Amino acid sequence: MRVALLSGQNSIHTVRWANALAEHGVEVHLLTQHTGGDVLRGDVAVHSLRAKGSPGYYANVFELQHRLRQIRPDLLNAHYASGYGTLARLSGFRPLLLSVWGSDVYDFPQRSFWHRRLLRKNLLAADRVASTSQCMARQTLSIAPELSPLSITPFGVDLRKFRPLPAAQSDVITLGTVKTLLPKYGIDILIRGFAHCRELLRSQPRRLQLRIVGGGAQHDELVALTKQLHLTSCVEFVGPVPHARVCAELNRLDIYCAASRLASESFGVAVIEASACERPVIVANIGGLPEVVEHGQTGLLVPPEDPASLGRAMCRLVNDAALRRSLGQAGRQLVEERYDWNHNVRQMIQLYEEVIRGAERQTLRQSA
Repeated sequence: MRVALLSGQNSIHTVRWANALAEHGVEVHLLTQHTGGDVLRGDVAVHSLRAKGSPGYYANVFELQHRLRQIRPDLLNAHYASGYGTLARLSGFRPLLLSVWGSDVYDFPQRSFWHRRLLRKNLLAADRVASTSQCMARQTLSIAPELSPLSITPFGVDLRKFRPLPAAQSDVITLGTVKTLLPKYGIDILIRGFAHCRELLRSQPRRLQLRIVGGGAQHDELVALTKQLHLTSCVEFVGPVPHARVCAELNRLDIYCAASRLASESFGVAVIEASACERPVIVANIGGLPEVVEHGQTGLLVPPEDPASLGRAMCRLVNDAALRRSLGQAGRQLVEERYDWNHNVRQMIQLYEEVIRGAERQTLRQSA
């Protein structure tokens, strides 16, 4: 099978899909306006499109058509329904599978009537549309109800890489997150929740640390918030790390927290990575995050935008080592059952085969 991926090479999600598909025997050609990022396998062919930025989704149409005539893929899989979805639709290539990602169906259509209209055209032009979560599938159908039920293609975890690692014994309990420092991910809520937890445990001789891994536009603002709340001595900003180091960072935590405030957090990749490492998780009950957590079994759900509730959940886990262990172990089991990356890649390949067969049947009907 020969597949053309139309997506940003600079995204770790794109790189993971391309590498895994190639590992499973698919001939992968990545066509992209966004170069750079993590390392691709040598057998993934990269085709850089000349025009960049938003104009490129229109200016690259003829170049994309030319490249596709050369490659002659069995299927075009465009990732991100707004930008690359527009370019894929204008190319006219079929069969087309369109994978929605999150902000493309949550944020983009809210900008104006014309943005929503453009997104609808892109969705309806595809032979099939895929989503990583049920939550995002429902959001997509709210924009284009005419679509047939979306295919769910979870973005899972490589269980060979994400696993619990031996840890040195310590009397410090470390809470934390691995996320880009942007408002949608609620790192400020996490910091305020941690402050509330420390206040509730003030009379108990416990050493607590908050470890924030990631970089982003909010860094200085969040550092200032820790100073304002007198947390400088117990909050560490690690900065961004390559994906290869994420497992080690997760294993440094006793409790993983995801305090996101927007529904466009449509699938909790970082949450299931933490669960794969047997970390108990505390997660905001918003967007696709609740789909990857069983409340009271693999983690705790808390209301979004509620630092006090988050702080109380933190205290509950800080005070109960047995509960931390049981939630972490059950989380690993959940990931093994639902989000094994190898199984998820096979699901995607099966979907490719279905789309290709559907296109072949359509061609036969038209020629009859």
